[in-house]
Amino acid sequence: MVLVVQVLVVLSVTLAAAEGQTFHLGSCPRPSVQENLNVSQYMGVWYEIEKLPAAFERGKCVQASYSLLSDGTVNVYNSEILSDGTVNSIQGVAKVKDPSQPAVLSVSFFKGFPSSPYMVLSTDYHSYSLVYSCSQYFGLFHVDFAWILARTPALTADVIGRLHEDLATSAAAVDAKQLIVTDQTGCDIIIN
Repeated sequence: MVLVVQVLVVLSVTLAAAEGQTFHLGSCPRPSVQENLNVSQYMGVWYEIEKLPAAFERGKCVQASYSLLSDGTVNVYNSEILSDGTVNSIQGVAKVKDPSQPAVLSVSFFKGFPSSPYMVLSTDYHSYSLVYSCSQYFGLFHVDFAWILARTPALTADVIGRLHEDLATSAAAVDAKQLIVTDQTGCDIIIN
């Protein structure tokens, strides 16, 4: 049994490394999140400015659209343009896990599969959002994700620099040098 777990861990780490994911030994960190997040103000279109590498994002013009549903959950619609010009999109549902921490949501894209955390570390609602997520495997290692989002396809260098600093000094301790810039040039609006 121990050998099977070791093989699974080695395979998982190898696959994560091959896909450019950022993995770390140990449990997921618990960074501070935006206090009293107003979920209604957070709704709308967000453009991806930078991210930690993610195997599930391969294109350019990455956008997310969030809208409140009548049951209080959030409709999530993510889209990107692939290298062949086709639009790749996915739809899911997010819900606040604990009403006392509305900045920590749980997002699910496939029924029957575990949800993923979506933590809003900081936002001013009208220009930027700093988001973190982390998935733990076998209690031995974790893979983290981070996104700098904006209401427009670009942010100033000053704002991006401040958000890099916020990521580095948060409990998530994300190395901003690992973030990659998302190409938002030559994009038509792809959110429906």
